[in-house]
Amino acid sequence: MGNIHLPLEDTKSKLPAVEMKPQSIVAVGSIAVDWLELPDGIEGETVGGSLTYFTRSAGSAAPVNVVGIIGTDFPKEGAELFEKYGENLDDLQIKEGDSFRWGGRYHNNWEDRTTLYTELGVFETFNPLLGNENRRSSLFYLGNIHPALQLAVVEQIVSKQRLIVCDTMNLWINTTRKELDKLLSSVDVLLLNESEAALLTETDDIASSVDSIQNSGPENVIIKRGGAGATLFTGDDQTHVPVYPIERLADPTGAGDSFGGGFMAALANGHSFYEGIVWGTATASFCVEGFGLEGLERMTSSLLEERIETVRTSADLG
Repeated sequence: MGNIHLPLEDTKSKLPAVEMKPQSIVAVGSIAVDWLELPDGIEGETVGGSLTYFTRSAGSAAPVNVVGIIGTDFPKEGAELFEKYGENLDDLQIKEGDSFRWGGRYHNNWEDRTTLYTELGVFETFNPLLGNENRRSSLFYLGNIHPALQLAVVEQIVSKQRLIVCDTMNLWINTTRKELDKLLSSVDVLLLNESEAALLTETDDIASSVDSIQNSGPENVIIKRGGAGATLFTGDDQTHVPVYPIERLADPTGAGDSFGGGFMAALANGHSFYEGIVWGTATASFCVEGFGLEGLERMTSSLLEERIETVRTSADLG
């Protein structure tokens, strides 16, 4: 596989002063209507799904080519979000029927949650199809959906120089291991948290776990550690980035997808994996400060740049 290799250390200490055209990101994932119940008593409906949070997070800094599916009942505000932050919607399918709906209730620790209902709707028959432009792209983000769908996207890529970043979760590790193992052999960067890494490799030792993952395919592993930040493993090197110090956690939904959006936006703008984690961390900090997408909607380019600088400085001091 002809992969794009980016340096571990960033060669740009700040956001690029010279205007450059970022690469397009082809992103696939779920688009949903969520019902959220939070420990502080706040509850309500919001547009959600991995691809929705990703597109909002990355779309203001890089072109996002959207690969997903919605039903004819999809809310107007959701459609407007994709029209505003999605660069190319040619591979966004609109099918007669109900959109994917999910409901969840968070526990008092703000991490664990109980699924109240899952109604797949048109997502149940989703078959991601890439048009010619997307098949020939260089940057790909596989959001947290069934590995068979992620693999279907990979198998349509014709560009030899490509970088594939993948997110996954416990559900797929437990139920679709064969498809996931096949997928990982084609992935360049894997995003997951500590518990997912332990489950995937059957060891709690993070060094052994990462080594096992790298041997299965991805040369680069990013371990998301929630309030403890994120750690990048590339070969034998590792670099840690702390979290941005938010004042109050409002809603953890979409934090991982927002991290992915910031990470990919940095790569699209010519930055390294390390700088990508800095961008991802700063972007995710906006996400968790509001209900649903409200925190991200308050994110501006100038505010994001300020947080990127804060996170970068904290990482350098650490």
